Amino acid sequence: MTEILDSRYSWTRLALTLAIATVGNVGMWSIIALLPSVQAEFGGGRGAASIPYAMTMAGFAAGNLVWGRALDRFGVSRALSGAALLSALGYVLAALSPSIVLLSAAQLLIGLGTAVFFGPLLADVSLWFRRRRGIAVAIAASGNYLAGAIWPWALSGVLQEQGWRGVCLVLAALVPVAVIPAAQWLRRAVPADSLTPAAQATGLVPRRVPWSPRALMWILGVAGIGCCVAMSMPQVHIVAFCVDLGYGPAVGAEMLSVVLLGGTVSRLVSGFITDRLGGIPTLLIGSLGQMIGLILYLPFDGLASLYVVSLIFGLSQGGIVPAYAIIVREYMPAREAGARVGFVIMATILGMALGGWLSGWIYDVSGSYRMAFLNGIAWNLLNIAIMVTILLRSGPKRPEKLVAA
Repeated sequence: MTEILDSRYSWTRLALTLAIATVGNVGMWSIIALLPSVQAEFGGGRGAASIPYAMTMAGFAAGNLVWGRALDRFGVSRALSGAALLSALGYVLAALSPSIVLLSAAQLLIGLGTAVFFGPLLADVSLWFRRRRGIAVAIAASGNYLAGAIWPWALSGVLQEQGWRGVCLVLAALVPVAVIPAAQWLRRAVPADSLTPAAQATGLVPRRVPWSPRALMWILGVAGIGCCVAMSMPQVHIVAFCVDLGYGPAVGAEMLSVVLLGGTVSRLVSGFITDRLGGIPTLLIGSLGQMIGLILYLPFDGLASLYVVSLIFGLSQGGIVPAYAIIVREYMPAREAGARVGFVIMATILGMALGGWLSGWIYDVSGSYRMAFLNGIAWNLLNIAIMVTILLRSGPKRPEKLVAA
C-alpha cells in the first residue's frame, strides 16, 4: 500500500488541506489587524494592547501539542471539526468582551482552536508524501500566511463599518461553516504499512545526532523560540509601526500582506530546497535571511523602502517554521509525528507570543521600536547558533538504526 504516498490522492488531499488552512488560520492574524482599534477602545499602552495577541499565541502554542496528540489518536477530521467549533466560541466571546482582560481570555480560546490548522495539519500532510514531502509541507504551511495576507484585507470593510466586534462575529460564522464540511473529506487514514520507516524514508541520507529524540525535541524547541521571537517583531507590530510613522493602519495592513505573501513564496521555494538539502540547512538559510531583513528595518523608515524591506523579510523567513516539521520527520518515528511536530511547533508559537508582547513592552519603555528590532536580532542569533551546533554534531545514520526506529 506504500503506493498511496505521493499519489494523486495525496495531492488532492493536500489541495483541500491548503484551503482549510487558509480559512482556519485567520484566528492567528485577525487580532493583529484589530490591535489599533482594540487599543483605541480600551486604552493603555502598546504592551497592554499586545496582551490579546500574546494570549492568542499562547493558546496556539498549547493547541499544537493538544491537537497533535488528538490527531494521532482520533484522526485529522475529528480534530478539525472540534477546533472549528472552539474557534467559533472564542470569536463570539471576543465580540462580547467588555474589557481587555476578557478579550484576552477569548483570544486564548481562539488560539487554541486555530492551532489545529498549522502543526497538526503539517504532520498529517507529511504522512502522505515521501519524495515530495518538503514541498508538500511547505504548501500546507502556506495556508497560514495566505490567511494573514487575505483576511485582514478582505475584512477591512467590515472593520470600518461594524468595528472590530463585527469582524469577530463574521469569523464566528465563517470558520465552522467552511471547515467542518470540508474536514469530512479528510477522514481516510494512512495505511499502516505506509507508516513504516522504510516506506516513509526519503531520498536524503538519514542523519543522527548524539542526543535522544526527546532531548533533540527540546533543543529544537529552544531554537524555535529564538527564531520566532525575532520573527514576531515585524509580523505583530508592522501595523502599529506604520501608524506611528504616520502612514495609517490601512498601509500597515498592506505592509503585513507584503510580508506574508513574500513568506508564502519563501515557503514554497524552501520546500523545494528542503527536498534537496534537508531541514536544517533550509532552516539556516531562512534564519540568516531573516536576520538580514531585521537589520534592514533599522535604517529605513520611508514608505517605499519599508515595502521593499518587508518584502525582503517575508521572502527570507517564510520557510523557517515548516523546516522544523521536516527536521522532526528526518530524526523521529513517523508514528510519533503528530505529538513531536506539535511540541516543536508549540515552542515556535510560544516564541511568537513572547516576542509579540516583549516588543510592545520594549516600545513602552524606550519610546520606539528600534530596541525591539535589536532584541529580535539577538534572539535570531541564538537560533542560528543552535542550528549550526546540530549540523556540526550530525552524522549519517547507520542502516540498522533506521530500521530499528
